[in-house]
Amino acid sequence: MADSDLLLDIRDLRIDGKAGDDWLPIVKGVNLTLKKGEVLGLIGESGAGKSTIGLAAMGFARDGCRISGGTIDFDGVDLRKSSQDNLRRLRGKRIAYVAQSAAASFNPAHKLMEQYVEAPVRHGVMGRSEAERDAVELYRKMQLPNPEEIGFRFPHQVSGGQLQRAMTAMAMSCRPDLIIFDEPTTALDVTTQIEVLAAIRDIVEQFGTSAIYITHDLAVVAQMADRIKILLRGEEVEEADTRTMLADPQEDYTKSLWAVRSFKRSAQDAPKSEPVVSVRNVSASYGPVQVLDDVSFDIHARRTVAVVGESGSGKSTAARVITGLLPPTHGEVLFDGTPLPADYRKRTRDQLRHAQMIYQMADTALNPKLTIRKLIGRPAQMYLGLRGRKLNERIRELLHLIEMEPDEFIDRLPSELSGGQKQRIGIARALAAEPRFIICDEVTSALDQIVAEGILKLLDRLQGELNLAYMFITHDLATVKAIADDVVVMQKGRVVEQGPKEEMFRPPHHPYTDLLLSSVPEMDPDWLTNLLEERKSKDHPTSADA
Repeated sequence: MADSDLLLDIRDLRIDGKAGDDWLPIVKGVNLTLKKGEVLGLIGESGAGKSTIGLAAMGFARDGCRISGGTIDFDGVDLRKSSQDNLRRLRGKRIAYVAQSAAASFNPAHKLMEQYVEAPVRHGVMGRSEAERDAVELYRKMQLPNPEEIGFRFPHQVSGGQLQRAMTAMAMSCRPDLIIFDEPTTALDVTTQIEVLAAIRDIVEQFGTSAIYITHDLAVVAQMADRIKILLRGEEVEEADTRTMLADPQEDYTKSLWAVRSFKRSAQDAPKSEPVVSVRNVSASYGPVQVLDDVSFDIHARRTVAVVGESGSGKSTAARVITGLLPPTHGEVLFDGTPLPADYRKRTRDQLRHAQMIYQMADTALNPKLTIRKLIGRPAQMYLGLRGRKLNERIRELLHLIEMEPDEFIDRLPSELSGGQKQRIGIARALAAEPRFIICDEVTSALDQIVAEGILKLLDRLQGELNLAYMFITHDLATVKAIADDVVVMQKGRVVEQGPKEEMFRPPHHPYTDLLLSSVPEMDPDWLTNLLEERKSKDHPTSADA
């Protein structure tokens, strides 16, 4: 590799994390090189050091971490020896970062355009008027709807897929030499993911931008990366060009990543008697906009109903109606055959406790100031009236139930847990109310495949032991195949198809179901290119989100 082609050269990178009064190694001597215009995929399970290395490529270490060794050479500049002023000049202008959760990364108080123009204006790349015109052009390249108008919306006024593309456009505002993509499509449905992947790939190729693409989704990285580096507990396992890595992984750990989606739920032997929850002809609106249209489905004890569809299909809105957070304009929700009050504030304590939720982003769902003891104890105290010794015993019982050792975790804060551990605490908090029905809202979408498999196994075991009914909201069809008994497919607020899982995955399908199934990435570097060409020839839309 000629020196003139080398943009990033990281040697013997060592990063430590604070643990009490000690520093423990979390990245242990990793080497990384990146040529101009090249995309490197970083793969590994939670705790592998992917995001930590990605941030280090910007000369940055998050709170509680320190870069303790090695060199980080960016285009001839050693970032470890650079002043903070010099690093500020590089970040945003020559090195940009795209986070996993756009919703959590944008400032909710400012419109998208205000946040777009900040970097190019502050770095002196262009004036405000030129930056606004440039934003419209990049929004158009990212295939955002109404590119002249969308920048003047607040973040909450656009969908998740649109917000992720707006963040990618914002990262490109100064035409950086390097972009760090940190799980940018993890929380997106499969059809929206295709749009975002295609837009990211096109804009990186068009501007010759180098990128580090961090992900736990092997099929996704196959579409994006020229080379793949596998990490485990802060150390490199192996590295190769993408086609070689996919065709012939050398290490056992890499092979285990390739084969991790092997979980299939145990048979629960649950005859369909009286449904625990019935949604009957429900329609609902946000103001004048109708978002659910005559939706009906049943959920039985010891069975899992997977509700699938792209962003805006009505999956989470249906959950809001069931929990009483959004009263329907028509129809009703029944629990054990009895209609529930439409507004949660009019429901009895028992009606409230029997329907609980586990949320997608455990990071934002758990109060960061409360210990695990208080997070799990509050619902047990509120719904069941437990106090003192009985409450403490119940908290410890719940921790054992989710396979976490009480003495080790009970007095920790959420910040001291991994992503998978936080999600287990979210499960324990839901179980603390002793519910009969749980809504699992994208509970594995933000987790790597190994951790996600552990969560699915845990939920499966708990369902059998506690006789639970699950509504599993997801965009991941591999998860649907693993855990569902029944499938409900939603599009634009309507149920377009539903039935037992075995029937739903056998053709013929409803055209929209067929679109969802065809949008699941495959472990083939040519899959995305071939799919886009096929759909273009058929004039086939990728998603209602476009």
